[in-house]
Amino acid sequence: MAKIYHIVHCDRLRSIVDVGSLLCDSTVSERPHPGSVIGMSKIKERRLSLPIQSHPGLYVGNCVPFYFCPRSVMLYVIHKRNHPDLSFRGGQSQVVHLEADMNRVVDWADQNNRRWAFTTTNAGSKFFEDYASLEDLNKLDWTAIRSNDWQEHREKKQAEFLLEESFPRELVERIGVMSVATEMLVKGATAIASHRPPIAITPSWYY
Repeated sequence: MAKIYHIVHCDRLRSIVDVGSLLCDSTVSERPHPGSVIGMSKIKERRLSLPIQSHPGLYVGNCVPFYFCPRSVMLYVIHKRNHPDLSFRGGQSQVVHLEADMNRVVDWADQNNRRWAFTTTNAGSKFFEDYASLEDLNKLDWTAIRSNDWQEHREKKQAEFLLEESFPRELVERIGVMSVATEMLVKGATAIASHRPPIAITPSWYY
């Protein structure tokens, strides 16, 4: 079963607990929440107007995005701290991976009338292909997605799973962190949550 991963700074976990879900960029732009924003603002803005062809009327920015792997290209950009479009300069040490099971998420989405799709490359680019059937998963380049040496297939490694509107925190099955120090921060941020997924120290998910 494929796993999917959303990265977020640990100082945003409390707001996720309070709201009960991860929210898409179009909602967050209207109702900002406390915590560090680790994405690039220009790309986030562009995603608001990028259409998903498999669901007419739905845009990338209307969805919560996930990668199909930890240790993503975006995490590398955060780690390097030198991209001109990245305002966050705190590095990767307090960025956490929220892991979920894709099949379980799809089942939940179908039962709750939420649209979902996946893209074969970066959904923040101007050109990408998207699909809304699990039968099309073979169109993903799984070798590229799972590779740690991704320079030659950067775009295909950035394939995304997209869930419309919001992602309930109960679907998070595990939280991956870089260190014991970050594990303690996550425990503090999620202490009052009714759903507390296990926390794993996973240095191999980081640069």
